[in-house]
Amino acid sequence: MNTLSAKSIALFIILGIFLASCGGSPTPTNPDVSEPSPTQPSSEWQEEFGLENCTMVSEGKNDYFVLEPGFQLVLEGGNEVLVITVLDETLEVDGTVTRVIEEREWRNDEIIEVSRNFFAICEETKDVFYFGEEVDMYSSGILASHTGAWRAGENGARAGIIMPGDPAIGMKYYQEIAPDVAMDRAEVIRVDDTISTPAGDFSNVLLTKEGTALNLLEREFKTYAPGIGLIQDQNLLLTRYGFDLGE
Repeated sequence: MNTLSAKSIALFIILGIFLASCGGSPTPTNPDVSEPSPTQPSSEWQEEFGLENCTMVSEGKNDYFVLEPGFQLVLEGGNEVLVITVLDETLEVDGTVTRVIEEREWRNDEIIEVSRNFFAICEETKDVFYFGEEVDMYSSGILASHTGAWRAGENGARAGIIMPGDPAIGMKYYQEIAPDVAMDRAEVIRVDDTISTPAGDFSNVLLTKEGTALNLLEREFKTYAPGIGLIQDQNLLLTRYGFDLGE
């Protein structure tokens, strides 16, 4: 009886040690296995861009954004027309000389919005930064408001990135950083898309999903072609592009 009890106790001790060694989370043999890759896009929205390390210039281009005076895009869809023109004009914003890009939008042949947008490009990375905009909103041809206007360096606003120099799938970044006014942001969805427009067929295009932190329900998709820029904005498609297109 005493001998059997001793054997049983020893057996239970051995069994307990075995079960303990099998329970819980195993210790990985490589401690770096669970760490994210340094090239893995972050799930967070990027809002710090290291502008202090950039040589900012007001003229140039990257693969998907042209910042050269005289360049123009015309997009149309249904009863709407959008004309984007790189002006031969600069403006200093928050200590940076920016290029002015004008956007004019019509609906049913009636002007509904005119904006002057301020951009500069980083020579080192080819990232294009957005420093703010002046906005005129119209109703029945009459100036109604300046909703959405902001400028970096004023009221806590900072420059965002409008187009990365080397976009990659999964990148998520703020385009506008103006608290309570404009907090637009974009996510890169594809970099090898194809699309047909009235202006031609394009391949290796960049597809982004864009929205705003001020209204999480807002979503829109935009497409950019290499060497040209914006060729699709929701239902608007590129119809003409180039320099000195005239009216």
